[in-house]
Amino acid sequence: MSRRHRADKRVILPDPRFADLVLSKFINNIMIDGKKSTAEGIVYGAIELLDGKKPVNQNDAEGADATVNAKGVGLGLFHTALKNVKPRLEVRSRRVGGATYQVPVEVRHERAVALAMRWIIDAARKRGENTMRDRLAAELYDAANERGSAVKKRDDTHKMADANKAFAHYRW
Repeated sequence: MSRRHRADKRVILPDPRFADLVLSKFINNIMIDGKKSTAEGIVYGAIELLDGKKPVNQNDAEGADATVNAKGVGLGLFHTALKNVKPRLEVRSRRVGGATYQVPVEVRHERAVALAMRWIIDAARKRGENTMRDRLAAELYDAANERGSAVKKRDDTHKMADANKAFAHYRW
């Protein structure tokens, strides 16, 4: 790994249907073996399934913001689910002397979004519904309503960071 400079960030295009950059990154994360059209079909199908559902929390009905609300309830639930799964803290291993400590650190925004996407996709793949579209829609709906495996993963990460608060002074 080079110590000289950070790698340049790639510019990705927004998705064709909703013109949303975050959704485009999510589609790229779902994609396996370069089959982007299949990944788009899964994600767009899940959002269409979410369009027919009502959020449990009334304040989630507006979605993440006003522009999302204009594009539909499904996209709003998607953004709410991502917001609910994003971790604020995580633990990093830090070697001091001969011991290794789990040091709680704040998560950068880009990493938090990437972790949230990864956790939602992993939780959806482990669900029991028949198609990936149904699994993803169910997991996004659960995450938007603060339940499900992805939210549990976030809570476990926060508990681990809270349990290791004593080692916060080893932060670098």
